Amino acid sequence: MTSSIKEVVGHAYGHGDQQGTKKKVLMIASNPSVSQQTGWPIGCWAAELTHPFLEFTQAGLEVVIASLNGGKIEFDGFSDPRHESGYSAGDVISMGFINSPALMALTENTVKLSEVDPSEYDAIFLVGGQAPMYTFKDNEELMKFFASFYESGKPAAAVCHSTTILTDTKLSTGKYLVEGKTWTGFANSEEDFADQAVGQKIQPYRIEDNARKMANTTFKVQAPFTPYAIQDGNLITGQQQNSGAAAAKLVIESLMK
Repeated sequence: MTSSIKEVVGHAYGHGDQQGTKKKVLMIASNPSVSQQTGWPIGCWAAELTHPFLEFTQAGLEVVIASLNGGKIEFDGFSDPRHESGYSAGDVISMGFINSPALMALTENTVKLSEVDPSEYDAIFLVGGQAPMYTFKDNEELMKFFASFYESGKPAAAVCHSTTILTDTKLSTGKYLVEGKTWTGFANSEEDFADQAVGQKIQPYRIEDNARKMANTTFKVQAPFTPYAIQDGNLITGQQQNSGAAAAKLVIESLMK
């Protein structure tokens, strides 16, 4: 295991160092899909885009949003603070984003991942949500992009269900990227809560189950929905939707060194 592990438990808002050359962060979100478990339209989780976006921009960073196919991205229904369920009604950051025509315009025509020049970016940040469990899983293009960026030594971050790629992503050496690493992602306890809340199984598989089957890696979680992020070298991961700001803060700290 490396000796450079840093963990953040609890809220990690606050502004990064705004001095120095302006750096660029590429946020990668899923395009819309449909859940094979529930039949719901699914996409990315609002808070996992909007909260890190706020952290990055307040730190003086430039942010570009990309997706696998380019074009429009959409928020998961339960993550929208206007949703009838009221599940995310208290998410004032996402509400502010949604009510800004200029910010929402960024979700209408995202950059296609295959057209991205990774050398133009100083960090990448994978946005989670329900769709990544289908669209990110086994996606060779995304896994190769993430591994190559990670191997460049720049901060490579993933939060919540976007961490599904880490159970399969391999480096150019053929080793799994998370071998010898400590990381986090959506927990079984959180899947249990979600399944019970809607009265059915939501996800086709569980990230924690798959992670714990892997050898020579350490998958850690905190209590359900506790803000929690881990940095191990230049790999940064966040547990769930409440951890996006914490993960973004670790990215910012890495970039400002």
